Amino acid sequence: TWGGPEVEAEFLEVAPNLKAIFYGAGSIKGIMSDAAWERGVRITSAYAANAVPVAEFTLSQILFCLKDGWQLSRRTHAGEQEIWLGGKVVPGAYRTKVGIVSFGMIAKKVCQLLKPFDVQVLVSSSYGSPELEREYGVRFASMEEIFETCDCVSLHTPLLPSTHGLITAEHFRSMKQGASFINTARGAVVRQNELIEVFRERPDLTAVLDVTDPEPPAPDDPLLSMPNVVLTPHLAGSFHHECRRMGQYMIDELRRFLDGDELKWEITREQAARLA
Repeated sequence: TWGGPEVEAEFLEVAPNLKAIFYGAGSIKGIMSDAAWERGVRITSAYAANAVPVAEFTLSQILFCLKDGWQLSRRTHAGEQEIWLGGKVVPGAYRTKVGIVSFGMIAKKVCQLLKPFDVQVLVSSSYGSPELEREYGVRFASMEEIFETCDCVSLHTPLLPSTHGLITAEHFRSMKQGASFINTARGAVVRQNELIEVFRERPDLTAVLDVTDPEPPAPDDPLLSMPNVVLTPHLAGSFHHECRRMGQYMIDELRRFLDGDELKWEITREQAARLA
């Protein structure tokens, strides 16, 4: 068992020769402790493998939202006949704008997956540079511009003390008519009560939430009954057969470790402070 300083100290005491941890999952926040870092224990994680299905899920939702799929599906089931007449204007994936908030591994994969499509990708990140813009085919912009101008905004910000409640009612109120918001990051990055308030005021907006705060939502949570909020049960990450990819990443990493090669997915203490 690993968790809590007393347990971790006891674990380290009975494993004096422990040199590395190969973690076949994503976040290492519940795995590493100050004592482990100070002992020089190295850790490597399958976070990169878990990023693959999250990016794929995000791509699917971006494209579906750009076709206004969730809104039109609701109206179809409501029996609205006029939507069959072609009078509905949808953004589509031609010369429309997609906003990406934060630029970690998942966000970068999403940008790579978007390259074949005729969309303009705007990214909000403090780590932007002309070199990254050219490499990923994006333009760095302020978060305010992204929410105000993009047809679909996808959140990929890790949950840290500095990002708790980062996305506010002001961001949602500034979104353009018919825009969509996707969250596959963490629910607490968004001020959920403010999201509920604005999305009640703005039925033209759509939210696709794979994460909530708390998770799962309480039975009386307003999100469960809001027609313009789509909830999925934290399924963007690795499930079932996809978990094998994470295991394979760590098997390959162990081989590198035993051969004395550089570890591909090692996480340093400094990096860990910035990751979810």
